[in-house]
Amino acid sequence: MLLQAALLAATFIAGPSRPNIVYILADDLGYGDLGCYGQKYIKTPNLDRLAQDGMRFTQHYSGSPVCAPSRCVLLTGKNTGHSAIRDNYEMGGWERGSREGQLPLPANTPTLARMLKGQGYATAAIGKWGLGGPDTTGEPNRNGFDLFYGYLCQRLAHNYYPEYLWRNRTKDVLDNPYFSAHQKLQGDPNDPASYARYSGNEYAEDKMASEALGFIRANKDRPFFLYAPFPVPHAALQVPEDSLAPYLGVLEDKPYTGDKSYLPHRAPHAAYAAMISRMDRHIGQILALLTELNLERNTLVIFSSDNGATFNGGTDTPFFKSNGNLRGLKTQLFEGGIRVPMIARWPGRIRPGSTSDLPSAFWDIVPTFADIVGCKPLPDTDGVSLMPTLLGQPGQKRHESLYWEYHSGGGWQAVRMGDWKGIRRNAHKNPDGPIELFNLATDVSETTDVASEHPEIVRRIASLMKSSRVPSFVEQWNFPPR
Repeated sequence: MLLQAALLAATFIAGPSRPNIVYILADDLGYGDLGCYGQKYIKTPNLDRLAQDGMRFTQHYSGSPVCAPSRCVLLTGKNTGHSAIRDNYEMGGWERGSREGQLPLPANTPTLARMLKGQGYATAAIGKWGLGGPDTTGEPNRNGFDLFYGYLCQRLAHNYYPEYLWRNRTKDVLDNPYFSAHQKLQGDPNDPASYARYSGNEYAEDKMASEALGFIRANKDRPFFLYAPFPVPHAALQVPEDSLAPYLGVLEDKPYTGDKSYLPHRAPHAAYAAMISRMDRHIGQILALLTELNLERNTLVIFSSDNGATFNGGTDTPFFKSNGNLRGLKTQLFEGGIRVPMIARWPGRIRPGSTSDLPSAFWDIVPTFADIVGCKPLPDTDGVSLMPTLLGQPGQKRHESLYWEYHSGGGWQAVRMGDWKGIRRNAHKNPDGPIELFNLATDVSETTDVASEHPEIVRRIASLMKSSRVPSFVEQWNFPPR
């Protein structure tokens, strides 16, 4: 295994320098929200070109159906049966000036950034963090990142025109007025002027994209790792007018007044599409800069999403078919909550226009990047390297099973074993409760529970649900003893 990894790594690293890595993570972007995954309304030309130039994964999974634990899984290589963060966990409230951040990563947590920094990489996280607020063990600068720019706190990311963003441990104060991130519309919902108060002069996504370009320029002569967890298209629905204009009057729309939480918008369908298109434009700028600096052929670019499409803040998953034909949404362990797009491009290394149906997950990224740079992966990773698949070479190791747990909504567990998918709901109340069984090869929409027809498969999945986890230090993330 180690010899094979070393040989593959040598193939990858041939050349004057180790490859750069750019990993871009969207937020609440559904499996079907990109043109290359079947989207009909939203224009994503740069991501579609990325897929044409690289590999598109059709059975890739996020770490969790919600933000913080999914990011923890990605950065540590441990699934939610073993990871430190297993659900969103707020450390403060919504009031202005309240404590920022979510439950922090424990001190000295091994992370992807630590691993790459140890190999001489410049490292940056630019976007939404969610793994610890200021002055905590979860700060990005304490977890292997030389540079952080963006939102430390997920709650503050509910407003794209914030008062400030963080640059490392210093606030970058923006030219935006303060307004609460959760307000119902005041005024006539058909009057555009009623919505003017919910915007500002500096759009957070634009600031982050600019910072990402600056990081690449500053490190063009050394290997770098750019982790760009952009907050788009997570609500609130906010976008500058120049991006909104092409969709106004094109998509069927009616005002969203903020009655389902998050900020109102006069044209929510147009806003959702425009946010994704604007992010796509920023990604195009990153790709163009790599070409300009002659870094394109020595840079692996990966794009994915932290979970499936959502249900709140004026978003409309059914209208856009954001999750394709997958069942479920964010906060659920059905396919719609965790199956996400993944695109990988590396000119000269990854075959253009290729696809992979290999079942893979966020916890595979750590060992994959370890192979790419020729180092040992983080300890106790649950992942396998995807490098053979990326290179189109034999020897790809496959998971015997994939495991998720999620603790809100009564508690969920899910196992994928080959084409079989087992789901247990209400696990906190009934940890030995019934398991729904689906055959994804014939029923990717998870419409027909066939558990009664395959009792032996159900027993194996139940055993995996028990053996694939260790107790959490957060009591509410433990299922009652069986």
